[in-house]
Amino acid sequence: MTESFLGIAQSLLANTGFFNLSIGNVVMIVAGCTMCYLAIAKHYEPYELLPIGLGAILINLPLHQVGVFSDQIQASGLLGIVFQYGIYFYNILPPLIFLGLGALTDFGPLIANPRMLLLGAAAQVGIFIAFMGSLWLGFDLKEAAAISIIGGADGPTTIYLNAIMAPELLGVTAVTAYSYMALVAVIQPPIIRLLTTKEERMITMSQLRPVSKRVKILFPIGMMIVSILLIPMSAPLISMFMIGNVFRESGVVDRLSKSAQNELLNIVTIFLMLAIGITLKAEAILEVKTLQILALGLIAFCCGTAGGILFAKLMNLFSRNKINPIIGAAGVSAVPMAARVAQEMAYRDDPDNHLLMHAIGPNVSGVIGSAIVAGYFLSVVK
Repeated sequence: MTESFLGIAQSLLANTGFFNLSIGNVVMIVAGCTMCYLAIAKHYEPYELLPIGLGAILINLPLHQVGVFSDQIQASGLLGIVFQYGIYFYNILPPLIFLGLGALTDFGPLIANPRMLLLGAAAQVGIFIAFMGSLWLGFDLKEAAAISIIGGADGPTTIYLNAIMAPELLGVTAVTAYSYMALVAVIQPPIIRLLTTKEERMITMSQLRPVSKRVKILFPIGMMIVSILLIPMSAPLISMFMIGNVFRESGVVDRLSKSAQNELLNIVTIFLMLAIGITLKAEAILEVKTLQILALGLIAFCCGTAGGILFAKLMNLFSRNKINPIIGAAGVSAVPMAARVAQEMAYRDDPDNHLLMHAIGPNVSGVIGSAIVAGYFLSVVK
């Protein structure tokens, strides 16, 4: 009788998640809880880190209910279906995010000062540095391209390119991109202080000229045509971004614009971020290459920040109207966090120096730049 009872108890215990919990699972559950803490307590990219963290916790709970999740990322569970058909097979969720972002974006500061396009382009240097570093560490061409795009600090672009180039790296690259986006206020200020003098940080830029509604409508249409003709593979991201912006600026489809900004963007964000979270399975993440990707992402982000600042200083050598080099740091695609950091840095040295609108220009151009670079990689890396 006692032996029979012990056998039943052991059988019941063996079928619980507690009995099957590995050290790796515990590590990833703690990592997921940490993301949730940073999102809730520190407000670090909460719309991204909170659902990613929750997804990471759930996927690392052993023997979870079949039909809700699956042990493998496949179409047998709710989020498995979202991942397979929304990202892996058809890759439609990142472009939908871009549609919503486009509807939220104001191109006015960029149109008023087109030179800011150059700063956004310069900040993409981090992508190519990470690409070379990835090859040096032994990653193949597709993996190197997928990893390097982290340097653009653009989460949806990182997800889009990785889903095509290296889906096995998708979880760690996406989390790395969003983590560094969340840490913009920590990473960028030391680089800005290192590369600029107090006099440069106190440069006051003239007020931006007003931009007409007609120009605001024509700009995204023209940018879409030129960008896609130049890099056809950038079409899925660039087209959605620009179409969303035309919805916003036209003034005739208010319901479409508001839906893209709110309902659509919110729903897609929920499922995209949870789907990314369930790729953070302990067996796939706790490897040496994860640390390599984290390091490459940080190097890329720092180099992108430095590239924008140094290019702004170079432009000042040939410009009558000086650019405050702080805004070069906003050339990475972390919208609008990088622009806010630029404003805060300028405010510390001169409370009357208002750089936010000037920083929005390179910030927005960085989004365009990273999407074009992703399209370039898709075109040339086979």
